[in-house]
Amino acid sequence: MNNPNLPRRHFLQEITLATGAAIAVGGANNLFAEPQPVEGKIKVGCTSWVFHNLSAGESPAESIDILGAMGFDGVELIINAPEDLKSFWTDEQIGKIRRQLDKYGMEVSQLAIFQPVVEDLTSLDADKRNIALDRFEAGTVIAKKLGTQIVNIVAPWSRELNCPGGGYLPRYYDLPNPERNQKFELRLDESFDWNAVWNQYIETTKACLERVKAHKMRFSIEHHTHCLIHDASSFLLLWNALQDEALGINLDVGWIQSQREYPPVAIHKVKGHLFHLHIRDIDGMMRQFVHIGEGVRDFPGIINALKKTGFTGFISLEQDKHQGDMKATCKRYLALMRELIDSRSTG
Repeated sequence: MNNPNLPRRHFLQEITLATGAAIAVGGANNLFAEPQPVEGKIKVGCTSWVFHNLSAGESPAESIDILGAMGFDGVELIINAPEDLKSFWTDEQIGKIRRQLDKYGMEVSQLAIFQPVVEDLTSLDADKRNIALDRFEAGTVIAKKLGTQIVNIVAPWSRELNCPGGGYLPRYYDLPNPERNQKFELRLDESFDWNAVWNQYIETTKACLERVKAHKMRFSIEHHTHCLIHDASSFLLLWNALQDEALGINLDVGWIQSQREYPPVAIHKVKGHLFHLHIRDIDGMMRQFVHIGEGVRDFPGIINALKKTGFTGFISLEQDKHQGDMKATCKRYLALMRELIDSRSTG
């Protein structure tokens, strides 16, 4: 398993087979500043929504039991809807979840706030922005009560931009079976002004940071297609505008590679600003997020880049719900990550 001359693809295949068998048996002024690595070990987590949907009122309780029994270090939780801020995430519910986590020795890697809750952070309407900011702060308070240090959002997209038929804009990035004369297009409002939207988003992110730091928390932003932060470089532009150590990125290797950026390079780009990592596999066309071990993901390269850049936070599996055994996928992922993290050399 530790043969340094083994090609990465063969190395991954060996690990996947071996772990499957085991499971069956049992610098502030510099845009590219590089803070010194810290001591510690990468922790392995999973998103709770691998085993639940994202509807209002959905509980992560079953997910915690499943992942805790498998031996994960932590779980990432999510606030699904605006009404859940008050109706679901009560002190009583938070207490139950914390006791459940303690039972398995797990922690909350970060608390995500789903897009519908804070989508108006990019609005040019001050009243709508303020509502979104209040919701964001309410989510920050919940995150702190859950015992995590990080509150997370996917960067919203401009309110003046949408896809034909509406829906979740980041998912609209190709036409697998286009009709005759069909073109890929986005709906862009005539009022769209990029500079106005971007400059306001900088100020709004600053306001988010003020609220986060008031609770002694940190803020991670995830990139998705068509969002204001869509890749590693756009995050660095935002960070350089604000230069605040409380701001970091939740890098998703799936969304990065679907935009044709090699994940280990992106990890090196955001060195020192990487708070959390989402991991998933991807098919050879860089379109579908397939089950772990079924795609072309360079997992050894990713772990090697994390080690070289001194990352010691959570790598969290965010697996799309394809047909198949999701529990087996999680077990395979956990065993693979343990092997790669413990290996002296991954490349």
